[in-house]
Amino acid sequence: MHKGRPREFDVDKALDKALHVFWQHGYEGASLSDLTEAMGISRPSLYAAFGNKEELFRRALDRYAEKGPGAIQSEALAEPTSRKVVEHLLHSVVMSLTDPCNPAGCLAVQGALTCSSAAESIKQELCKRRSEAEENLRCRFEKAKAEGDLGADSDPAALARYVSTVTQGMSVQASGGASRNELLAVAEMALKAWPA
Repeated sequence: MHKGRPREFDVDKALDKALHVFWQHGYEGASLSDLTEAMGISRPSLYAAFGNKEELFRRALDRYAEKGPGAIQSEALAEPTSRKVVEHLLHSVVMSLTDPCNPAGCLAVQGALTCSSAAESIKQELCKRRSEAEENLRCRFEKAKAEGDLGADSDPAALARYVSTVTQGMSVQASGGASRNELLAVAEMALKAWPA
């Protein structure tokens, strides 16, 4: 049985480069020419390795969630108290959003804001992933409530929505040029509002 020619590029490195293009330009703003140029591969190589642009974007999102800024939430959820969860999450999000090595803002937020109806499946995927992140927070706050870390009258779903809204708002602010210090001030304001 004849094997195909081995790939002449590192798939993970190419995926990292594609991730940055999508992060900077959004799904629709990233052209195939932008992607192949950044990845250092031809269109046939892109299709052979990743299928199509949509599949490449989904794989870039997975990479973002597993190894990039998206991994912040799983680290935060492991904190011992709900306040520590939120503190870790907000501060880490600010550091990620303002990291000079990355495009400003959040791929999952920016990507959905710039999708037209032609990319509805991508918009739905991004919305689903953001909803899952909010649901993870809600579950963690339910646990905190059951353990007495949050008051009996607290609303874990509303708290999760609040934290998600703050982080997504910080992403929009970062993409508009807000500084690290400005966003840290927002995080501190949100923490002051956290239930004692």
